[in-house]
Amino acid sequence: MEQDPFSPLRQMMVQIVAAHVEATHEVTGVRKIDSNILEAMESVPRHEFVPVELRAYAHADGPLPIGSDKTISQPFITALMTGLLNLNKSDTILEIGTGLGYHTALLSQLVEKVYTVEIIEELANEAEARLKKSNCRNVEYKLGNGYHGWPEHAPFDKILVASAPELIPPSLLQQLKPNGRMVIPAGLGEDQKLMVVSKDSAGRISSEEILAVRFAPMEGVELLQ
Repeated sequence: MEQDPFSPLRQMMVQIVAAHVEATHEVTGVRKIDSNILEAMESVPRHEFVPVELRAYAHADGPLPIGSDKTISQPFITALMTGLLNLNKSDTILEIGTGLGYHTALLSQLVEKVYTVEIIEELANEAEARLKKSNCRNVEYKLGNGYHGWPEHAPFDKILVASAPELIPPSLLQQLKPNGRMVIPAGLGEDQKLMVVSKDSAGRISSEEILAVRFAPMEGVELLQ
């Protein structure tokens, strides 16, 4: 069997992520990432989800451009957001912002079903091709405005959002199951915060700010105003 030359780089990336999480726990409240998430990060070929000319940098702990003025998040943020979802293997998850599909690939290893929405057609097509090449069989794809979620398949156990609206979209709150969680960056420009939004068994919403972040603004929101 041919050895994967990127495997040692993924192992080092995971070690760096774990150290970064430990170093920032007083800010985030997260001291440790679940081992199943780190194992998924160690197995998913991150270099397959960046432009070919950036493969050499795929495992550095920083964001990288993926085209269309979008980026793939740094591994630390990916791990943190995934951990904050409190995933269960039986979960059905909605992902807003497929990008080139790296986070989708991680989620597909961790939950029962992933529904992923991307507004940019070129990225959506690329992501689907890359995910199918990586044998992700429990993913469904939609080209569309993530602000609206995916109501045909709602409600969802968990929702992950990879672009930042100014305010949390009511449609996404509605599509979250009771006892569900959403991880979403929200806010304007330099004042974005990563948020954990929870819905209790009675449908009441609460939210918690985790740390300052910088994500691309959610596209398509201006069309609704």
